[in-house]
Amino acid sequence: MIPRIAIIDRNTLEAMGLKSVISGIIPMVDVSVFASVEELCAEEAETPFFHYFVSAQLLLQHSDFFLQRPRQTIVLTAQPMASAQFAHFVTLNTAQPEPQLVKALLQLHQHGHGNPHGQGFHHSGMSEDDVIGPTIAISKREAEVLALVVRGLINKEIANQLCISLPTVVSHRKNICNKLHLHSVSALTIYAVTHGIVSIDEI
Repeated sequence: MIPRIAIIDRNTLEAMGLKSVISGIIPMVDVSVFASVEELCAEEAETPFFHYFVSAQLLLQHSDFFLQRPRQTIVLTAQPMASAQFAHFVTLNTAQPEPQLVKALLQLHQHGHGNPHGQGFHHSGMSEDDVIGPTIAISKREAEVLALVVRGLINKEIANQLCISLPTVVSHRKNICNKLHLHSVSALTIYAVTHGIVSIDEI
């Protein structure tokens, strides 16, 4: 069974953006978006969800539902939440810049695999290979360049560190993007972390 993740948020733009990022991190999941808990419950009657990303407002309005699922629930917030009502849940700041948001989601994903009974992403019956998808071969040098890109180095710094020319760095970056069909630093970061090229602490 393909694991399912639900995003429950009235902010359609926020929900669709989050869906895109989660799908990049964990391609072998089905991510569904709902504007209300009622819509979610109608769909869940047929197939359960492994995790719920829910806006703080909707969580407060339907606290009974989510308090029954604290380890599966991640609360979407635009600011830190000090209320005792959020003490049982992991929170995710959706107002942070994209690189930090991607890093936070990767940390949740890694936490789930390191501790299956914790509050991160956890997918019963799935191997890590299923979760991160097939490995696409890039050369050793391309992996070195990719690691430096996602660590935030610019082309000139990469060239200096690897003792190669600037045009060679540009060529490697172009080849990496073409091979992986990824064209943003955030997408490359997700690939690099989920394929063990860099650790979360390095980005």
